[in-house]
Amino acid sequence: MLSTATRLRIQKILTRLSNGELVTLQERVYINKFASRDQTVSNWLKRAIRIQQNFEANNPIDKLINELDLGSSDPESSFNPDQDDLGDWFTGAPSWLGRS
Repeated sequence: MLSTATRLRIQKILTRLSNGELVTLQERVYINKFASRDQTVSNWLKRAIRIQQNFEANNPIDKLINELDLGSSDPESSFNPDQDDLGDWFTGAPSWLGRS
């Protein structure tokens, strides 16, 4: 569990990251340390990256996806049915989401 001071520091850094402001390497290492151990921090980090990438979403569908926190934080992770195998694409997903 995060202390209040740690949570506030992490959220402050992630707010700057999502706004496209300067985030130092030390701050990124600090965030990733917590994100690798805490699912909540990991979700905050993914959301901040997604907000940064889609900051000016004018398309209503993109806005909805951003507001529902559904999109991917990795711009390279889009599925291409002509080239990708759906099973391979979900390799990093939780075990309950895999093929049965």
